[in-house]
Amino acid sequence: MDCHNIDIINRFKIRNEQGLRLLFDSYYTPLCVFAYKYLDSFDKAEDIVQEVFITLWERNRMSDFEGSIKSYLFTTVRNNSINKVKAERKFRFEEVEQLSSTIVEEKFESLSIDKRRDKLYEEIEKLPTKSKKVFEAIVFEKMRYSEVAEEFNISLNTVKTHYSRSLRQLRSSLDILIMIMLP
Repeated sequence: MDCHNIDIINRFKIRNEQGLRLLFDSYYTPLCVFAYKYLDSFDKAEDIVQEVFITLWERNRMSDFEGSIKSYLFTTVRNNSINKVKAERKFRFEEVEQLSSTIVEEKFESLSIDKRRDKLYEEIEKLPTKSKKVFEAIVFEKMRYSEVAEEFNISLNTVKTHYSRSLRQLRSSLDILIMIMLP
């Protein structure tokens, strides 16, 4: 460990704020740039880095510290950035899920949904025989492509072709909401 880092650790151990200032001046900008690689704004990156420094000081994390300060800081910033991204994704996914169910509930009455479901099944009946069987096996019976290929004694690529043609035909004749209703 170099003299600069030893000085920082020693100042931290005696709770000298100059140790925090030295650490901050040395690592703040590189840590912000590093955190920005994970996050969608520089403001969020700065928040993460500032939280790391605050936690480091308030919890006196350097009192028994041994090892590389640089590695510790970058690892902590990376982990906190990843946790932030995970939390935001989870929140966004839940928000979209709630919004979509609200739209469906508000915009379409159950009678309307039943009519749309009937229309879906009518359109499935219009599919070419082989495509219909492949589509039903994948969608309704939850079979994998390989299982369908084996059952109908056709190649995996043929299964994919039938399935994609079925979806294309259904999409062209139905609205997206009906496609969502597929089990």
